Amino acid sequence: MSAGSTTGPVIQVFGREDDQATRAALRFFKERRVAIQFVDLRRKPMSAGELRRFVERLGAAALADTTGRAWMDGGLGYLRLTDAELGERLLADQRLLRLPLVRIGKGCTAGRGEAAWKALLAAG
Repeated sequence: MSAGSTTGPVIQVFGREDDQATRAALRFFKERRVAIQFVDLRRKPMSAGELRRFVERLGAAALADTTGRAWMDGGLGYLRLTDAELGERLLADQRLLRLPLVRIGKGCTAGRGEAAWKALLAAG
């Protein structure tokens, strides 16, 4: 799903349509007339390579939603996981991701944060 009619960088937003933070990110970029490529993780899970790019740039701990229901239900709060182990868990169960994951070029962010999104646009 693409939006916007401007030339320039395309923002990739990975999230779920039913996620409030994902909707906020989509609205943020649409208001700024930025082309968006939205990937609904319910319909199309993130590939291992794509998730690895986020892990390499941000670290697996930054991508994990440690306050989410999937994290609590999985009992992960009691485990000590290495970055590699946590990365594998995130790939196996993408409900553990802190959404949205936003990428433009080599820059990326995890979670809701207008300041980080503005920085991505400025750098992109």
